[in-house]
Amino acid sequence: MATAEQLKSLIRSHFGNEPERFYTIALQVAAHEAKKGNSALAHDLRNLVDMERKKAGPRVLNFPKDLRGLVLTEEPRTSKQVLVMNPDLQLRIDQIIHEYRQQEKLKSHGLSHRRKILLIGPPGTGKTMTAKVLAHELRIPLHTVQVDRLVTKFMGETSAKLRQIFDFMKEEHGVYFFDEFDAIGGDRASDNDVGEMRRVLNAFLQFIEQDISDSIVIAATNNPQLLDKALFRRFDDVLYYKNPTDKEKQQLIENVLGSFKAARFGWKTVLYKSSDLSHAELALACNDAIKNAILADKKKISASDLCAMIANRNNAHKGMNG
Repeated sequence: MATAEQLKSLIRSHFGNEPERFYTIALQVAAHEAKKGNSALAHDLRNLVDMERKKAGPRVLNFPKDLRGLVLTEEPRTSKQVLVMNPDLQLRIDQIIHEYRQQEKLKSHGLSHRRKILLIGPPGTGKTMTAKVLAHELRIPLHTVQVDRLVTKFMGETSAKLRQIFDFMKEEHGVYFFDEFDAIGGDRASDNDVGEMRRVLNAFLQFIEQDISDSIVIAATNNPQLLDKALFRRFDDVLYYKNPTDKEKQQLIENVLGSFKAARFGWKTVLYKSSDLSHAELALACNDAIKNAILADKKKISASDLCAMIANRNNAHKGMNG
């Protein structure tokens, strides 16, 4: 049965006309029941929540007009099963999900769930996908903040826009994803820095420290060396992403190719040829191989078929590097 805190929160959210908060707590109750072994009840509760959300139809978000186009909203359908990464990183993501679902229990002891997360790693290694997975698993919308647009289009107003976004977090529960975060998180001691960007970073540090909403804030960067050192201690957790290992590549290829993969498959050659590819690039190469197979009326994809698509990706790399 639901905990006392969960019951009280359900009642408060119902009478406070907060449907999304009500759904979130109902899903926490489902997770609580699943953990106790009541998997049938947990399944029924999740189905009820999903059905009621569908009946309610798409929600209209009351974004301030001047934030529209700066914050893109979606309800991802990317499940945790698609993540291919090292076990330690998977455990850290599971911990974020678990603490979120048990946040009422943590609050009853004066603690808060980890909700301010910094993701660091090369492009295509799963940072954006992690934000989508968290939003999907927690059944809350993903709000992607267009940081580069925010800075270039609204120079001089950036701090004010950031304040609006953090104010909105309190009203609209969700995952808030700041991609290309180094655009505002750059080192304040940098010789190339300008006064305006120092003010923006100081504002962000202040806003994230003062933020007490239940929303999850995720910042992602490909360039950790550009970040101001003061940022790191403002986050509850820092996750580091890397290009896939051979084991992860094999799992990713099997996941994407599925029944298209030939029974006899030259793994050694494929793994060697794909040594420089990220998760995203390897998935794209697999999708290219599938499209070619479909158009050629082929039922299976061999290692050489996939290697041809990997070669295209590698050549694209060489072209970009001059």
